[in-house]
Amino acid sequence: MEMKTRSPRMPGNRERIQSIGEQGHIALLGHSLGAYISTLDKEKLRKLTTRILSDTTLWLCRIFRYENGCAYFHEEEREGLAKICRLAIHSHYEDFVVDGFNVLYNKKPVIYLSAAARPGLGQYLCNQLGLPFPCLSRVPCNTMFGSQHQMDVALLEKLIKDDIERGKLPLLLVANAGTAAVGHTDKIGRLKELCEQYGIWLHVEGVNLATLALGYVSSSVLAATKCDSMTLTPGPWLGLPAVPAVTLYKHDDPALTLVAGLTSNKPADKLRALPLWLSLQYLGLDGTVDRIKHACQLSQRLQESLKKVDHIKILVEDELSSPVVVFRFLQELPGSVLNAVPAPNMAPSTVSRERHSCDALNRWLGEQLKQLVPASGLTIMDLEVEGVCLRFSPLMTAAVLGTRGEDMDQLVACIQSQLPVLTCTLQLREEFKKAVAGTAGLLYVDDPNWPGIGVVRYEHANDDKNSLKLDPEGEKIHAGLLKKLNELESDLTFKIGPEYKSMKSCIYIGMASDDTDVSELVETIAVTAREIEENSRLLENMTEVVRKGIQEAQVQLQKANEERLLEEGVLRQIPVVGSVLNWFSPVQPLQKGRTFNLTAGSLESTEHTYVSKVQGTGVTPPQTPSGTRTKQRLPGQKPFKRSLRGSDALSETSSVSHTEDLEKMEHLSSGLEQQALEANSPEQHPGAPTPQEAKQTGAFQNIAQGPEDDRPQVEEPESLR
Repeated sequence: MEMKTRSPRMPGNRERIQSIGEQGHIALLGHSLGAYISTLDKEKLRKLTTRILSDTTLWLCRIFRYENGCAYFHEEEREGLAKICRLAIHSHYEDFVVDGFNVLYNKKPVIYLSAAARPGLGQYLCNQLGLPFPCLSRVPCNTMFGSQHQMDVALLEKLIKDDIERGKLPLLLVANAGTAAVGHTDKIGRLKELCEQYGIWLHVEGVNLATLALGYVSSSVLAATKCDSMTLTPGPWLGLPAVPAVTLYKHDDPALTLVAGLTSNKPADKLRALPLWLSLQYLGLDGTVDRIKHACQLSQRLQESLKKVDHIKILVEDELSSPVVVFRFLQELPGSVLNAVPAPNMAPSTVSRERHSCDALNRWLGEQLKQLVPASGLTIMDLEVEGVCLRFSPLMTAAVLGTRGEDMDQLVACIQSQLPVLTCTLQLREEFKKAVAGTAGLLYVDDPNWPGIGVVRYEHANDDKNSLKLDPEGEKIHAGLLKKLNELESDLTFKIGPEYKSMKSCIYIGMASDDTDVSELVETIAVTAREIEENSRLLENMTEVVRKGIQEAQVQLQKANEERLLEEGVLRQIPVVGSVLNWFSPVQPLQKGRTFNLTAGSLESTEHTYVSKVQGTGVTPPQTPSGTRTKQRLPGQKPFKRSLRGSDALSETSSVSHTEDLEKMEHLSSGLEQQALEANSPEQHPGAPTPQEAKQTGAFQNIAQGPEDDRPQVEEPESLR
């Protein structure tokens, strides 16, 4: 039994079909079964829900090595942490139930969050608990030693001491076993010692907690089993839809857990565990472990393959056990400052420009890989230090998308196929910039967020360079230029921009290959834009001429009509009298036909049209010469491509054959001149033709006769008879 659901179709993205499988069908069945169970007798319902809740809690604690723990099932992942914070407040403030927030006034609680925590977590906790934002303390990550995505333990201890001196109460610390961005794990063992020293509740969350179900677990993740609480998300890990998240915690006072909302006497709250209970029954321990193990093997396979690919930098904390792989494209060009030691006098704008440029290329690479290998589940993220990176987290996507090992091989192959395009584009940017700077009428626009080879703008005659206002004439020229460039059917992609109308229109040129001819590209853009501008001016001038001509023609026609009225008289305009006068004395028609000449913009007479005998004949006007200098290309060669090596040999062959044809023509003409001299020599009889003349005369005679029978015969001279 297998169910498939279609994800919502988004603009610009392919439709992705997700395979749910039998275990997903069972999880969905748990919701309808829970609704049916809720109609049972109260006593039977209480026993059944208690059994489901206790069994699910026991299985989860055994699978993830969390001994003697309790479980709270919730739909929102952050809801469990909010309940844990409420439990910590009730544990530290005994009079909180009676006095409420007045107890917190004298000794404000402090919740410590890592700088690498998922966005919006602190704000969510404050909103749920009704605490002000100063109750949150953001702990920076390491800057000198260790991972830059791990919490700085020494700085945390300093913050705790400072808060105690200010009269505050350190309440809770949220540690990460796999950060939301790159999957790094905090030093949970050291953090646990610090929390025990100052009486702080330690809560752990993160994707790396799934590895607790495996046989080999890293020491940093294994230390999470000693924490006070942890949040698990078995739904994405096991590919189970609509399965609640679970918060495991340890606490001995059931009254406080009931007040905090972690436990409930309502059967409906206990039935939240039913979908997970059915799924775990179906998968079993081996099936659960195999799914998590398969996801970790996918990350290891991708990591080992990416090590062999040039220009790919991997950001992995632990190469042996990290289930998250983060990588980015990075090429060290001559003079690059991204990987160089920063000098004191180095301009920040230079580093920022190269950083944005590399980020744009990585963003383009991520979009391409997501379309080519949708089963990989890649995500694009922007890190504060490293920049734009690509993240592969199979624990969150592999079970749902059905990712296999072959997909990893396809992903690496796609990366290798896109690397030449990335490197060539990065190398051709400077050449494109110089070519545009050396071309009149073109302006290079520095947009580091564009992943292509560059952005160019055509400066027309009426362009105000110092103004940032919208330029309708420039927009019209660039729109026509974009249409002309797309009609060339080249491998390059062209786009008009910018997306937000904060600057003038430009032409954005996409990714390029190693055989792209930048000089031809820039020359074509300049010449085509110049032609569009000239044609636009010609059309405007012609429109003005025609408009003035129409006005003059209207004046002439009105004047001619007035003259006709004066010649005919007023009496002829009266209906009855005019008819009688016209019958006795008809008026001779003097008004001739008129035609309007669009070229000259004037009103002309049609008399010459009827008088002329050749009004049906005409001469085809010559074609308008184009100012675009097109480069001679080989058959099948696309525009803006450098010629192949065989083109030189082809050009030499064509030039040799052309030379031979010229020599033959010269030889033939010299032979005819020699024959003419011999014919005029005095030794020959004037009436006797030479054999060559006889042959030529015969040939001319045959040509003169032609294939038509009705053509008159040309009389032969007596000398030829």
